[in-house]
Amino acid sequence: MSSGYEPIFDMPDAPEAPARRGFGSEIDMQGLVKKGTSFALFAVSILLVVWAFGILEKGLLVVYDPELAQRHGEFKELTGFDNVTTSGAGVELCIVDTGIDLQHPDLVHVELAGWNDFINQRPDPYDDQGHGTAMAGILVAKNLLRGIAPNVNLHIAKAIEKTGSGTDTDIAAAVDWCVDSGVDIISLSLGGGQGIDLIFIETDELEAAVNRAIDQGIFVVAAAGNDGGSEDDGDVASPGSVDDVICVGAIDTDGSIWSNSSVGNNGFNPPENWFPRQDPDQKPELVAPGEKLAILHAQIDGANSLYAWGSGTSGATVWVSGAIAHLLEHRPDLAHNGSSGGTRDTVNNVKEWVQNSVIQQDGQTEHDDYYGYGRLKVDALIATAG
Repeated sequence: MSSGYEPIFDMPDAPEAPARRGFGSEIDMQGLVKKGTSFALFAVSILLVVWAFGILEKGLLVVYDPELAQRHGEFKELTGFDNVTTSGAGVELCIVDTGIDLQHPDLVHVELAGWNDFINQRPDPYDDQGHGTAMAGILVAKNLLRGIAPNVNLHIAKAIEKTGSGTDTDIAAAVDWCVDSGVDIISLSLGGGQGIDLIFIETDELEAAVNRAIDQGIFVVAAAGNDGGSEDDGDVASPGSVDDVICVGAIDTDGSIWSNSSVGNNGFNPPENWFPRQDPDQKPELVAPGEKLAILHAQIDGANSLYAWGSGTSGATVWVSGAIAHLLEHRPDLAHNGSSGGTRDTVNNVKEWVQNSVIQQDGQTEHDDYYGYGRLKVDALIATAG
């Protein structure tokens, strides 16, 4: 059966799948007029903010907002990316999303390690929605918003349609393709409802595919969801809800939780949670940059904006995926084909290091249903791994 999956991000919207519970972003489309020039807004299906200013690499001058680079740098400092010497080199990472716009000036240098279009079966990379380009840019962009793991070997699976929606079947097939491609990390900035309708009977194809990946020692990172607050339905999005997935919530540059970051339900709550979740699998596991992120704006339909603002757990997911890439460059033995990798136990060991390396809020002593075990700190994660 199909579940509804959508991007988990207030940025260029993350993906969504049909039916069940969806997680979108709130597109805060505020037009900006600067020096008499109107800048196009970036609207997509994952609820995202969007102004845009751009700067091209080869001498073409375009007005841009200096706050873009400033906040990007503040997030790097907050999470320790400014204090590592690794870059994700040699690590195979797969993003399942809406595709990638390799015509964007900040991505023209990228040579994909793999591409597969599960929607339209087109042979060449493209992005007709924008969310995937924003996610990929967080990792590998050059120029104004330099990626956090620029030397990863990037695989892209397009499993989300132009509308920002996707099905369990397509997304599960994309996850299986990532596994068959030999990746080490799968980044899923999307989410939907849990796929358990009958006691102990799993009907969700995506959750099954995710579990197959983890069984092979592949790290799966997924968004918590964007429905936090008083109307929250009580648990993070699927597949982030799967025990051994690394589920990510969103924070601002001061480390405070983003107001729409989804809450985890870690107690007895049948039929979805028959038993309370245990460490290191309480949800979400951690939080990462996700509020008012500076992101790439895909060049769709004659867009004249290169950058945008976006908030949501989609972007936070990619920051954690990038951190795991740094870890695997430092400890290649932990990769799925490494001497210490290839099993679910390896994934759980790394999750324990995540739990032990994050930065807790003031006064926090245990897992928090919004903040997780704490805030991502990639340099501390690498040090914890030894």
